[in-house]
Amino acid sequence: MFEFINNNDDRGQVGIGTLIVFIAMVLVAAIAAGVLINTAGFLQSQAEATGQESTDLVSERIDVTSTVGIVKNNTDPQELSEIRVGVAGAAGSNQIDLSSATIQAVGPNGQANLIFTDSQVLGSNNGNLTGANVSDIPAGTFAVQDSNGEFVEESSAVLNDEDRFTIVFNPAIEPFGDGSNNFGQGEQSSLDIVSPSGATTSVDIRAPDLFNEGGEAVRL
Repeated sequence: MFEFINNNDDRGQVGIGTLIVFIAMVLVAAIAAGVLINTAGFLQSQAEATGQESTDLVSERIDVTSTVGIVKNNTDPQELSEIRVGVAGAAGSNQIDLSSATIQAVGPNGQANLIFTDSQVLGSNNGNLTGANVSDIPAGTFAVQDSNGEFVEESSAVLNDEDRFTIVFNPAIEPFGDGSNNFGQGEQSSLDIVSPSGATTSVDIRAPDLFNEGGEAVRL
């Protein structure tokens, strides 16, 4: 009923077949393990990168502390000569390079993506930053002033735990003005301040319906 293998040659053939199957299984398992390890490493790297981006979005956010306009002298109807937005780093934030930030602005005269103005451009009319005026800020740009009201160069426009800066806009150029008329009474604008990491801070500014006198500072 049962067949016994008594031939030693037949026994050897069976052993070799089993060994081949065993080796094949080991190879398949090794390949599968390699694929799993590579996949796990890729997912870990991707998770770390995503986590870092999420952290940067929180830790590199810019806070707006004030929005102020300076009324222009001797205009009827009255207009602004400066738009000032005070900024600081959010609580627990890292250093934030304002010269690498962008501002998406929508105003009464269209929309514009504004970038930091180069210090040499800003001071080109008078040779130095100290004597530069807000009217020197060219279209498509914004400038930054320190706590002393002085325009800062690119290397100095860095928010940290101690320094506070003011982002300054020229209200005569788009999207705030049209070149002939400045941003003025009752007009509105929205700003999206985007930090280098991509964190966005939105702020709406609105001029009062009536200015009292030239040279005054009004809350926007």
